Formats: sequence, C-alpha cells, structure tokens
Amino acid sequence: MEWISDVSVGDWLRERLNKDLAENNTMHSVVPSGFEAYARVFHPAQVRSLPDRAVPTMDEWNRMPDAEHARLSELFVDTPASWAETADAFGTTMHALAQWQRLVKTPPDGDWRTRIAPDGREFTSPFEGEIPPTLLAAIARHLIVHTSTPDAGFAAIWEGWGGFVGHFGETSSRAFLEFTDDPAHAQVLQQSFHDRFNNPFRKAKWQPGIVSDEISQGQRLSLPSRDHVLFSAAPAVFADPDWVLGVPWRDRPAEEHGFAPEAQHPSILWPADRAWVMVSEIDYDSTIVAGSAALIQALCADAALEALPIPEGASLHWDADTINR
Repeated sequence: MEWISDVSVGDWLRERLNKDLAENNTMHSVVPSGFEAYARVFHPAQVRSLPDRAVPTMDEWNRMPDAEHARLSELFVDTPASWAETADAFGTTMHALAQWQRLVKTPPDGDWRTRIAPDGREFTSPFEGEIPPTLLAAIARHLIVHTSTPDAGFAAIWEGWGGFVGHFGETSSRAFLEFTDDPAHAQVLQQSFHDRFNNPFRKAKWQPGIVSDEISQGQRLSLPSRDHVLFSAAPAVFADPDWVLGVPWRDRPAEEHGFAPEAQHPSILWPADRAWVMVSEIDYDSTIVAGSAALIQALCADAALEALPIPEGASLHWDADTINR
C-alpha cells in the first residue's frame, strides 16, 4: 500500500455523487449511484445487563449508596447487540431503513444514545463512521469474491480523523503526556504553562500527524461532502482482521506510548475494476456496499453480518424511518 498523490483515480466517484447537498436527502451525497444493488451493513450496538435487576437510570445511579454502586459495577455484563435484538427489546420494527433513535423509542429531546428497554437492559447506540476490524474483514471476504482485481484497489480515508494528518495549531490533537520525577523538568513545564510570551502550547506551529508531512500537505480526493487521503490498497488485505498491522497509516506513535496497534479503516474502498464500492460515512451508523446483485445477496445472507438490501436513492436521514415514527 502506498500513498497516491494523483487523486484523479477517484474522479469517477465524484461523477456519481449528488453535488447539490442543500437539496439532497438521499444516500447519494456520499454513496455513488449507478450500481445494480445496494446493501446496508448495520454497525453493532452494545447492551448492558445485570443478573438481578434492571440497569439503573442516571438518576438512580446518582442517588445510589457507594457500596451498592461498587457492587453493581462488578456485575455489569456488556455484549454486542444487533439492531434486530434492539427492536425486539423495545417492541419496534427492524427494517432496511430503520433509524436508531426511532428503534429505541427516543422521546423528544431525549438521550437516544443510551436507552433502557422495558426488560431492564441498557442499549447503547452503534458508533458512527467506525466498524471493528473483524466486521470489515467479514465484509471484505465477500467483496474480494465479486471483483476481478482483489489484489488491486484504492482506500480513501477521511482527513478529519483526530491526529491523522498534521496541521498548524497550538497543540497536537493526539498529544501524549509524559510524567517525570525530575524536578528540573517539572519546573520547565510549569514555566511553559504560565509564560504567555514563551508558551509552546500557545504558539501555532506545525503538529505532525500519524501520516508523514508529505502526505499531510499533499493532494486530497475532494468529494462533495468530504476530503480524503488516498492510498493504493488491495481489497484482499482487509479480509484478514489483522489488516491494521500492515497499513501505512497505522498509528505507530501511539504504540510507542504503550497503546495497542490501531488504524482507521477506509472511509471508501473500491477495487481497480470498480465492480463495487464500500462507504463508511462518518455520520452513518451503518456501512453501505454498492455492487452486483450477487454481492448484495451474499452479504445479506451472511449470518455473521446484519445486512439488508436497500434501493438506489434510499434516504438514511435521521427522520427517514417512517415505520417506527
């Protein structure tokens, strides 16, 4: 995988996207049109439960004695939850265009991210724009079967992920704090925080990102709603859950500070033959795959995925769920 400075290889995406964002209420502001079929792969939610009672509400939690607070904290069981399981718990209907806040019966001005179901379990909404490496691998295993170029393709990553690209600013968005017992070092840090004429944390200067300065300052694949950094990427690589270990945008500085290997998955992935495209839009709680009818059928039939077919022109707007309205 290598960075691509000639972003013209992604021009075909722009030609298939709706450029009039002010009037656009379909998925085609970010998902290319013109494919035979489409699937919506739902990101997993989380469910929390207790063996002997309902999960406390925030008010109950705040009023709870410390001893009971500590006891319950040790008993929580957190597991992934499908959208279908969530709908069953709240008595709503799971369908291809379901929206999370409707599925969990969020009242006006209520907290839709965390809701307690009638059975006492607490459901937390899926991540937007992010899927686990294992889920991407499960999707990719189908993708590579439905292209003539599984070993050649492209990965576009949204430039706005924190710390991904370098920038001019006062502090890095991914600074790692270091602690020391050295009194001389501590004195220098203390002075730097209080000296407004000599404070390195207040001066706008170049802050390196995960990718190199050359990439950070290079050309972007500019689409109607987002700008992306473009890399050559064999789709077959992502069929292995350990793909994070081999991508050039892996967060190595974080690893040097003791964090586990980590890398943002592609926001857009497509093969060289353009047989399909996968889009994980940062504001979507699901990933969209566009391709052949056979690919979409395979994705939706896989028990390891929660995926449903959606029509071209579908809306994934927050108010598009008319069934659970």
